[in-house]
Amino acid sequence: MSNYQLMKLPTAVEHWQNGDAVFVDIRDPQSFAAGHIPGSQRLDNNNLPQFLNSVQKNQKVVVVCYHGISSQGAADYIASQGFTEVHSMDGGYTAWSMSFPEHTLSEDTEKE
Repeated sequence: MSNYQLMKLPTAVEHWQNGDAVFVDIRDPQSFAAGHIPGSQRLDNNNLPQFLNSVQKNQKVVVVCYHGISSQGAADYIASQGFTEVHSMDGGYTAWSMSFPEHTLSEDTEKE
């Protein structure tokens, strides 16, 4: 049985706008730098222990990848560490950037 839930894109956007979820992006550094959801943090094996220790276990966590496939495994792992509200975002960053290009950041736009 899965410990996480799938989250539809419109629901993810609502949580992002409300600021009531932590968004983590598991894509590679170059892809994250090229574009990501504002306020999201890149998560990989190097900073995973810090993330697991710094976020409240009852905090809503939304895991983002390229297309919503790899994020399912990562969401399941995070949920197995005692987190109670973990979600994998359907469609991943690709769907987000196509549907909400105005709500994306890149390293270039962050420096402006």
